[in-house]
Amino acid sequence: MNLDLDLDLDVAYHLSIALADPTPDRIRPLLAGLRAEGYRRAVLPPLDPGRTDAAALRRTYDEAGISPIAMTGQGPGADVSSEDDDERRAGAAALRAAVDFAAALGSDQLNGVPYGLFGPPGGPTSRSAFERAAREVGAVADYAADHGVRMTFEVLNRYETSAINTAAQAAEFVDASGSDNLGIHLDTFHMAIEEADMSAAIRSVIPRLAYLELGQSSRGLLSTGVVDVSSVVRQALDDGYTGRWGVEAFSRPLVGEGAADMLAIWRAPFDDGLELASDAIRVIRKGWADSSPGRRAHRLAHSAG
Repeated sequence: MNLDLDLDLDVAYHLSIALADPTPDRIRPLLAGLRAEGYRRAVLPPLDPGRTDAAALRRTYDEAGISPIAMTGQGPGADVSSEDDDERRAGAAALRAAVDFAAALGSDQLNGVPYGLFGPPGGPTSRSAFERAAREVGAVADYAADHGVRMTFEVLNRYETSAINTAAQAAEFVDASGSDNLGIHLDTFHMAIEEADMSAAIRSVIPRLAYLELGQSSRGLLSTGVVDVSSVVRQALDDGYTGRWGVEAFSRPLVGEGAADMLAIWRAPFDDGLELASDAIRVIRKGWADSSPGRRAHRLAHSAG
């Protein structure tokens, strides 16, 4: 199955789908399998830059012929949305360290939730907190651009944050950031909860959309669940989306108990990460084949043949 030849899309796979501990030895066979399926990139979970051998991970990715995407976030005492100056500065410093780590890793993209704490919110996010976070994240996005890294922020559902839940709020956040280098990351799992019209939401932010992640309602195989992932792919392509794609799913035995507890993954909707990778490519390929760009590519290939 060769993605480069018959599916002209840049697709990434989240390594937490398959394993909890992304050490070079553990990810090496997985990266090889992903490359064979046609994935061009693999997303690492948030890692501690001070305790991670970026050079060793980079060599492992290079050997596999696949590119990394790094992730970041915020933690207690280091939160760019905080009204406390020290906490806000610590949050911005953590984000800049993540940018430096991404650059050392050879990643040209930094995903994650940089705008505040992840987890069940205790109430609405104030406008002042929203604006504080936007300014800090915008400044880091500019710093990232200077280091060859595109910074994005993921839009989450209401149970994981009260800060940014919709594409419209994401566009407002970019405006408030003052940065031309900050990209939006949408995820169909979260959108299925928050958006009245998923395709319309995607269409509304396409100029700023840097990463469109495909996740099913069950957190399992993309071919099963209430989200018609192939139709989402087709419509986004027809609407002019040309950015990167991501695949994300979680199964408790594979992601590990700590991450599973944090993400509220209590079941095992699948037990084989590479099987899920293959299923996802089939679903994405159907959306690509049904889209105007896909049909055009098929006609051109047929004419050339």
